[in-house]
Amino acid sequence: MTAAQPYSYARRPLVEPDWRRMPGWRDVTEAQWRDVQWQRTSCVKNAAQLRAVMGDLLTDDVYDDLVADQEQRATMSMLLPPQMLNTIVPGTGPDGLPAAGADWSAAFRADPVRRYMLPLLSDRFTEWASHPFSSRDSLHEHDMWAVEGLTHRYPTKVLAEILPTCPQYCGHCTRMDLVGNSTPQVEKLKFALKPANRLQDMLDYLRRSPQVRDVVVSGGDVANMPWPRLEAFLDDVLRIDNIRDVRLASKALMGLPQHWLSPAVVEGMTRVARTARERGVSLAIHTHVNAASSLTPLVAEAARTMLEAGVRDVRNQGVLMRGVNDTAEALLDLCFGLQDEASITPYYFYMCDMIPAAEHWRTSLASAQELQHAIMGYLPGFATPRIVCDVPFVGKRWVHQVHSYDRVRGISEWTKNYRTSVEAEDPDALERTYPYYDPIDTLPEEGQRWWAERQRLDAGLGQLVAG
Repeated sequence: MTAAQPYSYARRPLVEPDWRRMPGWRDVTEAQWRDVQWQRTSCVKNAAQLRAVMGDLLTDDVYDDLVADQEQRATMSMLLPPQMLNTIVPGTGPDGLPAAGADWSAAFRADPVRRYMLPLLSDRFTEWASHPFSSRDSLHEHDMWAVEGLTHRYPTKVLAEILPTCPQYCGHCTRMDLVGNSTPQVEKLKFALKPANRLQDMLDYLRRSPQVRDVVVSGGDVANMPWPRLEAFLDDVLRIDNIRDVRLASKALMGLPQHWLSPAVVEGMTRVARTARERGVSLAIHTHVNAASSLTPLVAEAARTMLEAGVRDVRNQGVLMRGVNDTAEALLDLCFGLQDEASITPYYFYMCDMIPAAEHWRTSLASAQELQHAIMGYLPGFATPRIVCDVPFVGKRWVHQVHSYDRVRGISEWTKNYRTSVEAEDPDALERTYPYYDPIDTLPEEGQRWWAERQRLDAGLGQLVAG
């Protein structure tokens, strides 16, 4: 008898869940659903609006749990387009309504998309909710701003944060200190410059920095910038001789595909792609899909429309999160859905960054290494995503590139082969090791005791200094 493979491949056709199963969307037409303005104006921004959509499908305790999280822990405000909310608890009965006897509240709580887009207070840890070394700007991107909003961390690459808003807000956002509206816990930073001046400063820096060849245009999400302004900025970037790669970062390709299907955007991307080809520049879109259930026919249509417009690649940069995609089956289901059904190339899965109140999402380095091993050999090599750890002051590192790893205390050490912009005068930057930390709840008892004692000593020292 032949033993079964650990993972069984099967094509799974994409499905657009019937939004009319939601009481608040019962009369929404397909024309409305495909209209980007309807999607934007119908976003869910608070528990009351969620109740208006889902009604009694969810019990009061779910709404109360959501309100409590927004008031006590959330680092991101709520913002979900209908397209994205519709992929939470997608199962329906044969009549398009919830299956008879279905416990929607339980399914809603367990749903992987809900777990990171609509966090509940009961999801969060009461102990070690935040790692002692967590920080608002955990990757120190602001420290590496060459000009406002332009992070120059890698020798040949820059990140252009062209705006601080998105069409949807993820609970685990690595730029939670800048992106989105303030929450009761987090007063967001604000850009000081006017948008036109900030973009002009970025362009001026690129023109006088011939070592930079690669620009990631992000934010926020480029889908929130008015198209004429974005197209003008991209045209200016493409005129700079040293720029060879331009990548547009947009979770909205999945969360709001209607934007990327709107005629003005399709026509504009066709013009930008034509200019990129003429200039010999590689133009790509990077999106952010974390669960297979987020992939629908509209997402696939948007991706293929961008490819037909002339974009060289559409790639996915997901985030590895507990309870969302932290099994080999979940990752492979997602990657095959991206590759086979949506023409989106699996590219990276980042370990969730060390921002406040994120420990329930983060995985240990050991778990990430095991998952990288488990997904090898199933996908084509070019579509096998790398699981990476974005180490503060270092950058992306494959999870097996760790220099040393204390699994008891959950402390890994990493090295690098280039200086970041804050280390230009540091002769020891390439000899030093840089730490990264596992979630404390994943450590053995000995490791958890060590961190608890450290916390106690640090607290005592703090009181002593204050006294």
